[in-house]
Amino acid sequence: MSSTSQLSSSPPSAEKTKQQRKATLGAFVGTSIEWYDFYIFGTAAALVFGKLFYPDLAAGAGLIASFATFWVGFIARPIGGLIFSHFGDRFGRKNTLVVTLLLMGAGTFAIGCLPTYSSIGIAAPILLLLLRAIQGIAVGGEWGGAVVLATEGSEHSKRGMAGAWVQQGAPMGSIAATAMFLLVGFLPDHQFLNWGWRIPFLFSAVMVFVAFYIRRQVEETPEFQEVQKQNKVSALPLKVVLKNHWKAVLAALFAPIMGIGMAFFFNTFLLSWTTGSLGMNRQSILNLLLVASIVQFLWQPVAARIAERYSIKMVMISALCATILLAPLLFWALQSGNFLALCIATLINYVTGTAYYALLPAALAAAFPPEVRYTGISTGYQLSAMIFSGSIPMMGQWILRITEENAWMVMVYYIILLAMSIAGVVALLRQAHQVRVVHQADPN
Repeated sequence: MSSTSQLSSSPPSAEKTKQQRKATLGAFVGTSIEWYDFYIFGTAAALVFGKLFYPDLAAGAGLIASFATFWVGFIARPIGGLIFSHFGDRFGRKNTLVVTLLLMGAGTFAIGCLPTYSSIGIAAPILLLLLRAIQGIAVGGEWGGAVVLATEGSEHSKRGMAGAWVQQGAPMGSIAATAMFLLVGFLPDHQFLNWGWRIPFLFSAVMVFVAFYIRRQVEETPEFQEVQKQNKVSALPLKVVLKNHWKAVLAALFAPIMGIGMAFFFNTFLLSWTTGSLGMNRQSILNLLLVASIVQFLWQPVAARIAERYSIKMVMISALCATILLAPLLFWALQSGNFLALCIATLINYVTGTAYYALLPAALAAAFPPEVRYTGISTGYQLSAMIFSGSIPMMGQWILRITEENAWMVMVYYIILLAMSIAGVVALLRQAHQVRVVHQADPN
């Protein structure tokens, strides 16, 4: 294709900018809904599911069972990633993401209608597991596609910011989920347990309808259209990824560990620990998590802007190292029983940890060529979620139980996960450099 034809086929600058904004908005709104659905399950797992779906187990064992149900969603995520990324790399990003959105909404709404153990016995936790798996399959296909949708629709220099807006879905989903549970938390305990906890799940249907309308307006990404024009669409994207890009997949397995896991460490495990054995007020902790999510939402675009001025590598590595150095402060604050100290430590950890998290999409997208980008991102990221991040609440609770509430042992686990994330980020950025070199050598 000549340079003249390329220029003539390119949309006007204003139209291109409009398309970029639509793609970024579509990715942001969809991931916000997906994360809202995932967060309300995590919050309910910490507060009510052990009592309502596993009542015959002792309190600690019931909580572990509840967190194990939470983990089922992460086990299902690689399945969703493989299914939907296959179709996304073969037939396009847009329609694939509409399906993931509707599937997630249906599973979440059904949880809100689910009878508890007292009504249908053992069928209740079984159905909860199945619906949780549906949530996991939907999110498994959603996140990688949203990253590709946003970053492929943006200029190369702006992909850090575009990817950061995908990550804005996490704090926005957390803000919405926490706000909903704060509202129903004003109910008396017996009403909250009887029906109040269902309201956040049922409300998801309204949010899905809005997101569906917005996402239907999004056009296919320019890079995927170019892949189609050049007949580079792969019949089996996963085969190509595992054969030619396995190093990038391995890096993508480790790089997101605490990016995914940090949210569930605070919003699920920490929520359960502080309101349980540490005896802190439930509403106070929910308020803290709400403020932390607002801080995250405001800070992540700033971190992306800093990365544009300096480099993604510098910001990501510095942020992870700072989070390790600040870990003792967080765990001291937890054990002190001082709520103000806990607030300060939590918010500082959010600032450092989410700076790295904001830039993950751009780093992951750069590590894979466009013809297999959806599959490559989804494979590594969702396996990471299943193996490492999704098990954090369960592992944290297990460590507390076998060490008789030794918080410092939980801190060791926390630091190990952060160190593994650093190793993954370094390897991922190395792979991104290699992809860039190959593309410059052979742009077609």
